[in-house]
Amino acid sequence: MIRSIAAIVLLMVVLTGCMTLAPEYKRPAAPVPEQWPITQTTEGAKATSLRWNSFYKDDKLQKVIRLALENNRDLGVAVLKVERAAANYRIQRAELFPAVNGSGALAKERVPVDLSNSGRVYTSSQYSLSVGVTSWELDLFGRVRSLKDKALNEYLATEQAARSAKISLVAEVASAYLTLAADRDSLKLSQSTLDAADAAYIVVKGRCKAGVSSELDLREAQTVVDTARSGVVKNTRLVVLDKNLLNLLAGSTVPDDLLPDSLDGILLKADLSAGIPSEVLLVRPDILDAEYQLKAANANIGAARAAFFPSITLTGSVGTTSNQLSDLFKAGSHTWAFTPEISLPIFDAGSRSAELKVAKVDRDICVKQYEKAIQTAFREVADALAERETLGDQVAVQESLAQALQESYRLSEARYLRGVDTYLNVLVVARSLYAAQENLITARLAVQTNLATMYKVLGGE
Repeated sequence: MIRSIAAIVLLMVVLTGCMTLAPEYKRPAAPVPEQWPITQTTEGAKATSLRWNSFYKDDKLQKVIRLALENNRDLGVAVLKVERAAANYRIQRAELFPAVNGSGALAKERVPVDLSNSGRVYTSSQYSLSVGVTSWELDLFGRVRSLKDKALNEYLATEQAARSAKISLVAEVASAYLTLAADRDSLKLSQSTLDAADAAYIVVKGRCKAGVSSELDLREAQTVVDTARSGVVKNTRLVVLDKNLLNLLAGSTVPDDLLPDSLDGILLKADLSAGIPSEVLLVRPDILDAEYQLKAANANIGAARAAFFPSITLTGSVGTTSNQLSDLFKAGSHTWAFTPEISLPIFDAGSRSAELKVAKVDRDICVKQYEKAIQTAFREVADALAERETLGDQVAVQESLAQALQESYRLSEARYLRGVDTYLNVLVVARSLYAAQENLITARLAVQTNLATMYKVLGGE
C-alpha cells in the first residue's frame, strides 16, 4: 500500500514539473529609432565593455570611488535588498518540493478506577516515531511554479537595481570629484584676481594722490577688488559644500591627500563609442530591471489562472508506535497515514476573476514602464552625444576668448598708466576677462562631466 502511494505521488511530482498557465513571454519592441540622432560617429571602446577602474584612470579618484563602494549606505541597502530577494526566491522555490519532517512523541495517561476495564488505576504509555509530509500542494496547474518564476524574476530585477545603484554611485562620485576640482580652480582664479586687483588698487591710489588719476578711477579700482573678494568668498563656500557632498557619497571622510588640486590632470577615458541602440540600451541595468519586473508580472498571470482550478494537498506519514520503548522497532509496530485533500473553488469565482484581471493590468503597466525605461535611456544617450559634439568646440572658443581678453587687459592697463585711456576701460576688460576665465573652467568641467555621464548612460560596469 505504501509503495503504491509513493508511486502515485512520484508520478504527480513528475507531471507537475511540466506545465504552467503563464502566457508565453515576448519582449516588447523597443519604441525608439534605430540610430542615434547625431551627425558624427566616433570609434573607440564601448562603455559596456569597460569597468569603472578602466574608465576613471586617475589614481586618487579611483581610491575615492573604492571608498564609496565600500561605505556608501544607499549602495549597502541595495545590496541587502538583493540578499533578501534571493532568500525570498529560495523560500518560494522550496514550495515545489515536499517538506519531510521527523517527529517523536511520548504520551502517558493515568486512567482512574471509574474508567478502567480492570477495576484498578493504571498508567498507559505510548511511544511513537514518524516521518511524514504535511500539506504539500501538488502543483498540477503550475500555480506554485509560476510564483517561483515570479520570485526569481523579482530577485533578478533587484540584482539589476543594485547594479544600477553601483553605476550611478560611481558616476555621482566622479561628478562630485570633478566639481570640487573645478571649484578649487575657480577659487585659485578668484584669489589671483584679488591679488592683481589689490596691486592695481595700490597703483591707482598712488596715482590719485599724485593727482594723475581721479577719485572716480580709485572707486572703480575698489569695485574690482570687492568683486574679486566676493568671488573668493563664494568659491570658498562652494569648495566646502563640494567636500561635504563627496564625504556623503563616500560614506566617510575623504582624506585630504585624495582630494583633487585642479581639474587639469584628472584622467578619464575619452575614446568611447556609443555603438548601436540595441547593443547599448538592452544591457543597461535599469532596463534589465524593468524587463525582469515585466517577466515577474507575466508569471503572476499564470498563478492567477491556476487559482481557478482545484488544488490538491497531501499529508502522509510512516512510523512506528508501541506502548513500550523496547518494543518500538519490533515487527507489527509500524504505522502509516495518508490524507489527500482537494479544494475546488465554487462561490468565489468573481474574486478570482478580479485577481486575474489585476494580474493582467499589472503586466500591461510593466510593459509601459519597460518601454518608458528604453525611451528615457535613449534620450539620455542622445543628450550626452549631442553635448559631446559641441563641448570641445566650446572649450576651444573659451580658450581663445580668454587669451584675447588677457591681452586686451594688458594693453588697457598700459594705456591707462600712460594716461591715454581712463580706468573705466580697464575695469570693463577686467570684468570680461574674469568672466571668460570662469566660463573656461565651467566648459572644461562640462567636458569631463560629459565623459562620466556617457559612461553611465551607456551602461558601463
